[in-house]
Amino acid sequence: MHLTASLKDRAIFITGADGFMGSHLVDKLIESGARVHVFIRATSSGELHNIRHRQTAITIHRGDLADKHALHQALSCLKSEDEPLIFHLGAQAHVGESWQRPYETMNSNVLGTLNLLQSVVDLGLKLGKLVSSGTSEEYGNVDPEIMNRYRFEGNALILDERSPLNPRSIYAVSKIVTDFLTRDYYHAYGVPGVVTRMFNNYGPRQNPRYVTGTIITQALVGDTIHLGYVKSKRDFCYCEDGVMGYLSVGLYGNPGEVYVYGQGKNCTIREWYELIVSQGQKLGYWKGNKKLVTSPKRGRLGNTEVEELRVDYVKLNRLSGWQPMFSWEEGLSRTIKWYAENKDRWIGRVDWLQQ
Repeated sequence: MHLTASLKDRAIFITGADGFMGSHLVDKLIESGARVHVFIRATSSGELHNIRHRQTAITIHRGDLADKHALHQALSCLKSEDEPLIFHLGAQAHVGESWQRPYETMNSNVLGTLNLLQSVVDLGLKLGKLVSSGTSEEYGNVDPEIMNRYRFEGNALILDERSPLNPRSIYAVSKIVTDFLTRDYYHAYGVPGVVTRMFNNYGPRQNPRYVTGTIITQALVGDTIHLGYVKSKRDFCYCEDGVMGYLSVGLYGNPGEVYVYGQGKNCTIREWYELIVSQGQKLGYWKGNKKLVTSPKRGRLGNTEVEELRVDYVKLNRLSGWQPMFSWEEGLSRTIKWYAENKDRWIGRVDWLQQ
């Protein structure tokens, strides 16, 4: 895909730009010659975590998605721009923490999205596209009462844009609302919103509380890895492939539509752990096997586990030619290397120290 010509000198506004996926999107946009505006959470220190290396190449707007005034003021920078793009990645994005911080999750994800969309309308912005970031968690588990609406290959569940939504967490519910708000503002006001649902992302800079980082960081410092439920299946998508998905949807997607993407295959969490351990051994980051210890205490709350996620990305592929470029082995090699070389970036954020 030749994206550079469409992005060069174009104004781009990103919420959640200092987060994991947001920071990789910032990198790609700057490399493509875009003029990047970022909206990040205001703090007393104003510290940047993941885009500090880009601070001289971006315009920084500080505020909170739940603060309509701050968001309105920041977005006013786009009033004179020709078809700017907005990538809405800002959210509380941890499933477990959505139960621990339910009000913050709904404020950030639902009220924040509403504030963003309404500010676009209030300012009269003429956007090229507004891309909302959804999640594969929206699909939840198969609803046995509507089995005829699901796709299977043998016994394997395949999810696409038409699959039923059946959320199992406050986070997933908040993202469904985000999805529908984005599309409703297109139908009501003509805001050219599109929705993405990327399946489980991973890569450098990701918070180590997500499963890939949890496994890698424990393997780097010890011989035992503590996990929760390891029989669930996930479709893991490397961050750089995910960024190209966002850009493909932003440039070529049809307003009011949904686009889903990921690796297109899945494995159990136990198999993912085994692949990470094996890859780290091959690269020389650790020696010998790593003992796996599972505990229900590390699992999801109550009966909220999502058992199986695997995507069919044919719609996006037909639209733009998008397909994953990184194998799991290559993506994990890059990810392990980053954690190994940046211990100071994650050691204070892990939760396995509480074991």
